[in-house]
Amino acid sequence: MVIRRKRVLLIRARKAAGFTQEEAAYRLDVDRSTIARWESGETEPLPCLRPKLAKLLGITLAKLEELLLAVDTETDPSPAEGDPQSAAAWRGTSLDGGDEHEALELARRVAASDVSTETLSRLEDIIDELAINYHNTPPQELLGPVRRHVSYVMRLLDARMTLDEHRRLLVVGGWLSLIAATLQVDLEQRAAANGWLATATSLAQQTGQSELCAWRYETEAWKALTEGDYPRAVELSQAAQRLAPHGSSAAIQATAQEGRAWARLGKATETYDALNRVERFVSRMAKSEIPEHHYQYDPDKAEAYIASTLAWLGDVASEHHARRVVTRLTQEAEAGRWPRRLAAAKIDLALALLLTDHPEEACALAQESMLSGRLVASNHWRALEIVQKIEIRSLPEASDLREAYELMRRGNDSR
Repeated sequence: MVIRRKRVLLIRARKAAGFTQEEAAYRLDVDRSTIARWESGETEPLPCLRPKLAKLLGITLAKLEELLLAVDTETDPSPAEGDPQSAAAWRGTSLDGGDEHEALELARRVAASDVSTETLSRLEDIIDELAINYHNTPPQELLGPVRRHVSYVMRLLDARMTLDEHRRLLVVGGWLSLIAATLQVDLEQRAAANGWLATATSLAQQTGQSELCAWRYETEAWKALTEGDYPRAVELSQAAQRLAPHGSSAAIQATAQEGRAWARLGKATETYDALNRVERFVSRMAKSEIPEHHYQYDPDKAEAYIASTLAWLGDVASEHHARRVVTRLTQEAEAGRWPRRLAAAKIDLALALLLTDHPEEACALAQESMLSGRLVASNHWRALEIVQKIEIRSLPEASDLREAYELMRRGNDSR
């Protein structure tokens, strides 16, 4: 028989404030087990933490001291931990039997949870919020919140939870890992990106998330494109398509990525085939309710991909598409939308204009893009192509364009 001492009033105060143990631990930056020990009467909050705890509970320090002194005792007839004879007696069976009671105990533990449904739902909402903010937030700014949420998920994994809750938490961890990898690709931090991609793959496989796994391969395909490994980009894009649910956002994006890779390889037949497949998908697709969501394909993106793909292939038809995209995104930018897409679209149009022998306009657009502060590091190589093509022509704008490029690179390195 064990005598347990609980701070019942402290527990009630926490619940009245609307916090689970793990939520309170997150706010106070301590482990959930620390909160549990305070409430069980095993330990006292450190003096430096008491003001934060009082504020969290919405009470005064004096009231908190009262709650900490109010300890109830209760008798617990369950066996002492580590006492097999007492445990056997409590189960009412011998040490080598008791299958029925063992089964009941397993069911009880599976049902027990320190992770609330509200917490998991909020974390799932956070994934959507991060994916929506991705297009308008500099990657170095978004990476901090992503890392903090990953840290919180890691702490929650030590808590008690049901099998379904554990799976949901792993899925959240997988999407957070994928977002972190995407941001690291944008920042050209390739080793870190590889680590996050591996984590996303592992969690996607453990939870059977085919779409998450498909997006992971699509993200690596884009990374391979930025590194100039075009055959691997084709291979990864096709792997993503095999994994993605038919007609899903991941399937469309991976197909578009395949077309870009074929274009870089100069394979016209394969490029046009990929573009046609994207067109068939998009023609049947309703406009997204949340077009900013990075993992929900926006049909308006299709023409931007056509523009860059055709420009890379050397098809002069790219100018028509690129102009339309820049015009539309310029109007959107006035409302504060798609600043990064506009910067990339100007690079596409600049490259297309070089194909149609309009170097002065190409220089102006490329310079605007580079000095906008909106072109992420993973797109700098595309800007450099424009600079080098202008330099080869020995145009007078070349020195200004090179200076703009170096300013952009230095600005990125200083972040």
